[in-house]
Amino acid sequence: MRAAVSETGPELKQWIAAIHAYTPGQSAAPDGRPLVKLSANENPLGTSPKALAARAEAPGPAEYPDPDATKLREALGAFHGIEPERIVCGTGSDELLNLVPLAYAGPGDEVLYVRYGFMVYDIAARRAGATPVVAPDRDYATDVDALLASVTERTRVVFLANPNNPTGTYLPRGELARLHAGLPGHALLVIDQAYAEYLDPAEDDGGLALAAEHGNVLVTRTFSKIYGLAGERVGWGTGASDIVAALNRIRAPFNVTVSGQRAALAALSDQAFVTAAREHNRRQRQRLAASIEALGNFGLRAVPSEANFLLVLFDGALTAEAALAGLAERGYAVRHLPGQGLANGLRITVGTAEQVDAIAEGLRQMAESAG
Repeated sequence: MRAAVSETGPELKQWIAAIHAYTPGQSAAPDGRPLVKLSANENPLGTSPKALAARAEAPGPAEYPDPDATKLREALGAFHGIEPERIVCGTGSDELLNLVPLAYAGPGDEVLYVRYGFMVYDIAARRAGATPVVAPDRDYATDVDALLASVTERTRVVFLANPNNPTGTYLPRGELARLHAGLPGHALLVIDQAYAEYLDPAEDDGGLALAAEHGNVLVTRTFSKIYGLAGERVGWGTGASDIVAALNRIRAPFNVTVSGQRAALAALSDQAFVTAAREHNRRQRQRLAASIEALGNFGLRAVPSEANFLLVLFDGALTAEAALAGLAERGYAVRHLPGQGLANGLRITVGTAEQVDAIAEGLRQMAESAG
């Protein structure tokens, strides 16, 4: 029985009522004081100058954008070796992730993902009326055997972020191939590669190749992270032509703005900026991880990460809540995710060298003070 919104209003679907709305990373303290935002995994180097210039030269907002993002898809296809017809663009990769269960699942079906997976997967499943199923992890990382053991005849979608958000863990090529090989054909494997560009090219997980070779794989990517275009909301996906056609049927029309398409096109052409961002992230992530490791005697631990953030666990006298408040007092916003079962963890974006130093010193002071 569906609960009524009010005595006279429309009835809300049960599965929509069960959704806990997405909560973005904070950028201000409870008293409204602005904080340095290390809670949303944005690029601390900003945006490619080429992308900024292209965005500034875009036509005014009175014109509709190209509804098919034709030039952007052609450029993505040329860069990645994919036929443009097998590429669909979205309002960030989030739009595409939300569309997948709408196209392939519904009431009575199951959408599977690993524990500590991206919170959008639960929302996307419930939005379609499907049942979210969470497979056990292995020390905060994806456990392929546990995922496969959780598959049933009702499984229609399997979401996998690689590298994973919010843990930063990474499933290598062989394990990803093993996961796909163990799935039934009726289950669509969605490989969310939002952080793929932070990997060394030699660490490619093979997801794009799987999407090119099989009819039940979709890979999604975004310009929000390493490309520094989070505010423009540009994402894309690739898979078999039937999958792309299905998403095109139900995506929003004119879903990528004129400025977004132009900025993404220019950002893609500036791979020197991407390389610089990748190398900066690698160096500063290593420094931040080393500083956390040095606090191991105080119960702090950083989960090994291949993304542009660290999940820091607090299992000593210093709690995650106290560290969150203490960092805010020092002027920094990081991400606490108790709603995802991570009450003892903080996800900290890798920032500039100065920001890494400040976070490391703040955690050291608080850990030593707490004993």
